[in-house]
Amino acid sequence: MSSGKNTVLVTGGTGNLGALVVTRLRDAGHEVRVLSRHAADYPVDLRDGSGLDAAMAGAQVVVHCATTPRGGDDVAAGHLVEAARRAGTVTNILYISIVGVDVVPVGYYKIKLKVERILERSGLGVTILRTTQFHDLVAQVVGAVSKLPVAPLPNGVRVQPIAVEEVADRMAELAVPVPAGRVADMGGPEIHTLTELGRAYLTAIGRRRRVVPLPLAGKAYAGFRRGGNLTPAHAVGKVTFAEFLARRAAAADGR
Repeated sequence: MSSGKNTVLVTGGTGNLGALVVTRLRDAGHEVRVLSRHAADYPVDLRDGSGLDAAMAGAQVVVHCATTPRGGDDVAAGHLVEAARRAGTVTNILYISIVGVDVVPVGYYKIKLKVERILERSGLGVTILRTTQFHDLVAQVVGAVSKLPVAPLPNGVRVQPIAVEEVADRMAELAVPVPAGRVADMGGPEIHTLTELGRAYLTAIGRRRRVVPLPLAGKAYAGFRRGGNLTPAHAVGKVTFAEFLARRAAAADGR
């Protein structure tokens, strides 16, 4: 991270990843503005751009973590770009994306790719980091189906989950005034099928369920089966899914 102290905007700064990035940047001495609709200091609505000009004034770096699977990320990115142009001080917009957005035709991935293109064509300095799925997301998916009498999971789909803390470390490194463009992807240390991780999750929480591999259809499923969501050449993560589960169990026991 740069030794200079910068003014950094973080969208989605109260979320799973964003909150960790905010902590790291503040610990490094940067002025960090956390944007949300209900923030006391910088109330911003990315859906219509309201409040962005005041929040953006004097900022050098924007860390864009805000996202929603309900749609509208592309509209929000457009408002962010317009406000950054008006501010005239922003030299780097750092965006967190997902490995496979250009090859796995899922609606949410298509929008994430569209946001990448909006940023790349904006004429502003941009840094884009794609990562594989977070451990938390895999646990959330498996946890949801584990409440059923049997646990159905897509057959033949492999994942390469990574610790959100490790991604936050990398994002904090990249949140500097000098943009880096599309940087190397980040993937977790191991690749497993979802059914394997499902069984590991169920064992960890002590829930007896039979994991049922479920064949699906469609282009998105085919994209996952081909491994479009994987980046084995960039398996830079250190924390395995098993270690994630053990840490989560230890934290739960300590409450």
